[in-house]
Amino acid sequence: MYPKDGDAGGKRAVTWWFFFRLLGQPGTLLGGLMFLLFCQSAQALPSFARQTGQSCVACHAGGQFPELTPYGRLFKLTGYTNGVQTNPLAAMIVGDLTSTRNNSDGAGGSISPKDKQFLIDYSSVFLGGKITDVIGGFAQFTYSSYDHQDGSGNWVSHLGSDNFDLRYADRRADASRDVIWGVTLNNNPTVQDVWNSTPAWGYPYVSSTLGAFGGVPASTLIEGGLAQQVAGIGAYVYLNKSLYLELTSYQTAKDTWGFLSLGNKKGDTYHPLTYMDGSSPYARLAYTYEWGAQNIMVGAFAMKAKILPMDDSNNPVYGQGSTEYRDLGFDGQYQYLLEPHAFTAQIRYVKEEIKDDTHTLFDGPASLRSFKLKGSYVYRAKYGASLAYSNVNGSSDAMAYPNSANLSPNTQMWTPEVFWLPMQNLRVGLQYNYFTRYLGASSNYDGNGRNASDNNTTYFYMWYAL
Repeated sequence: MYPKDGDAGGKRAVTWWFFFRLLGQPGTLLGGLMFLLFCQSAQALPSFARQTGQSCVACHAGGQFPELTPYGRLFKLTGYTNGVQTNPLAAMIVGDLTSTRNNSDGAGGSISPKDKQFLIDYSSVFLGGKITDVIGGFAQFTYSSYDHQDGSGNWVSHLGSDNFDLRYADRRADASRDVIWGVTLNNNPTVQDVWNSTPAWGYPYVSSTLGAFGGVPASTLIEGGLAQQVAGIGAYVYLNKSLYLELTSYQTAKDTWGFLSLGNKKGDTYHPLTYMDGSSPYARLAYTYEWGAQNIMVGAFAMKAKILPMDDSNNPVYGQGSTEYRDLGFDGQYQYLLEPHAFTAQIRYVKEEIKDDTHTLFDGPASLRSFKLKGSYVYRAKYGASLAYSNVNGSSDAMAYPNSANLSPNTQMWTPEVFWLPMQNLRVGLQYNYFTRYLGASSNYDGNGRNASDNNTTYFYMWYAL
């Protein structure tokens, strides 16, 4: 039944209904979303700000999206339902330029074909906010202008699912207790988390997609290896604004859940769908405390996943074993938020144990350890700076790290960044990745004379949300 004129809540419900109908029709998704977006009157702020009536600074530390404040975390934990129903559509666009210190492959070619070119790199359409008093969600679909090159060297674009988090949440509060509990459906382990120390919303918040050296060359599975590949259903509880507990089970995002992995499919050359062997459990525990303008969190998370091997056509192979990953992480976050200052620091350590029964990815049992540390400061929600440190090390393996002369993943990187927010929904930034070690060495890491510092990358970006 369609709403009557003036029925704002009904119009919002129809918008959500139309969106999910489009999910089953990938060919019409982009056009339909853009139609919905631009048929609305222009808005200066994203949909969550319109819904709550708050500025970006209320939810994001110093206005630095997506870094959440205590208010922003409560908004997410309560299912994105605070405020009134309003236009749930938003969008963002990123233009950037990547410059690599040494972009030569040693044979007269370029490692990154778009090096030193300013590009409209990618854009996203979001649908997010309140559906009912206890149901809300966040859905993102991203269009990459320069996804890959075909056999003739022409650039091919790509549209696919990005982060997704749909929730049912309720809250019971009185003089003696404050309990928030809920259920989440999501497509990226840790995307449902409300602290920016876990992988899905961790730093860097924007990075080079076309540069060959936008980050460390090896990472644990939970640090992005399953993003937009899985469907997870989980339950969580948040007690007295202090203790957070969650348990989620993930499986391959196919068939009924195929809209969560839109843009990835079995047998695709460039975006094959990752297939899990059965279900994979994820657990999260965190404790947080607030005093005055400060808050702190310490936590842990764990996941066990088995991944099926792929054949030469990127189809899953059954009956020949799987690669098992056991990830255990510890994280923490500190914030000081008092105008005109906003300071946030995060720390994360992940240890991964790998057992590859297929012998297609690793020669034998392997391990990988990832450590990340980051601090950022924003003044008057306009001028900011960050410094991050990343260190990855693990066991040597000829099959997993063939581009390393030492057969090693060991990489160390520093990332300073400065940024400016001339308005609440625009960020202009300059980021630099400085490698002191790459794939096991600081010099001649590939055996062909390439040094870690050759991979240093300058990244300039403009990030606009509406």
